[in-house]
Amino acid sequence: MEVVREITITDEMVRSFAELTGDKNPIHLDDDYAKHSRFGRRIAHGMLVSSFISTIIATDYPGEGSIYVNQKLNFILPCYIGDKLVYRINEIEEENGKYTLSTLVFRDDICILSGKAFVIKR
Repeated sequence: MEVVREITITDEMVRSFAELTGDKNPIHLDDDYAKHSRFGRRIAHGMLVSSFISTIIATDYPGEGSIYVNQKLNFILPCYIGDKLVYRINEIEEENGKYTLSTLVFRDDICILSGKAFVIKR
């Protein structure tokens, strides 16, 4: 089983996430600061990018009633404001309502985030 979803990371998402979490690191919010960083421009919060994995698990697969128990994340490359991301959630194993899922995020066919999730659905 595989679920694929496209999401574009917007400035509004980044600013709302910063307000909600209190993570107001200028690398996410200040164009001038970010211009002089190693990234050359603003980047999205890694946890904002990864949070959509939870959305996909809850709504698409395994779906409603899923309990997101564990997630391993590897932040490989940054996500920039305006990036169109492709999320790929693949089942690695399922046994008695216990799922191990591969969680991958791509920008332009390049993996920027990889991980593995453990989910229970009864």
